[in-house]
Amino acid sequence: MSLFHLILVAIIQGITEFLPISSSGHLILLPNLSGLQDQGQAIDVAVHVGTLGAVVLYFRSDVKQALAGLPRALTGRAVTPQARLALGLIVATVPTVIAGLILHVTGLSQAMRSITVIGWTMLGFGLLLYWVDQKAPETKEAENWGIRDALIMGLWQVLALIPGTSRSGITITGARQLGYTREDGARIAMLMSIPTILASGTLLALDAVRGADMQLARDGAIAALFAFLSALLALSLMMRLLRSVSFTPYVIYRVILGVILLIMAYS
Repeated sequence: MSLFHLILVAIIQGITEFLPISSSGHLILLPNLSGLQDQGQAIDVAVHVGTLGAVVLYFRSDVKQALAGLPRALTGRAVTPQARLALGLIVATVPTVIAGLILHVTGLSQAMRSITVIGWTMLGFGLLLYWVDQKAPETKEAENWGIRDALIMGLWQVLALIPGTSRSGITITGARQLGYTREDGARIAMLMSIPTILASGTLLALDAVRGADMQLARDGAIAALFAFLSALLALSLMMRLLRSVSFTPYVIYRVILGVILLIMAYS
């Protein structure tokens, strides 16, 4: 891959991973709309590693708390806030891991990688985010997050396996539907991304490891670096904007892109 192609893929992944506009949808669209070759699974792993580093760094305080509570959570003694956070992240991840494995084994995940599917999910789930964000109250904070809400948000997250849905977008929708504030709902959704990216990255790595070589390793390192930098910038910007701005700008972008893709798909 050329340096330009690597940086382009990395920046698209980095920016769209945490904004509610779907990273997988944009990465699928890139070769379809630009004529560039598909970047392949090894580069997908690399950019996932980069975005994972960004979210861990940005939410390092919460990550430390979850890691501190993990031993208690795994032994069924989730009596501290740290242990409850760790257990919540585990519970929220399980439905997506199970559903993701089923889609991967059956091949359905590849069958859904089309402009038509992405167009409808961009449009439909974008409008759903807008409706829920406008109607739902803001009565809960991150400290109220328990096992029940973790499971519900985990089930919402399963929908993100459909390309174009947006993992962050659908989990934020779930958080807002449960009554969490915009900022805290986004914070929980971002923390949920950590074990999810780890799981998906591991699955991709197992598929890609057989064909790895030194050139691919170099390309992967470049892609990971640029994905990390762009993801950190996008994440920082979104979390700051949520203190004063709703999710409407992202919804407008999704609706416009969704309509364009559907026109292309059905013309």
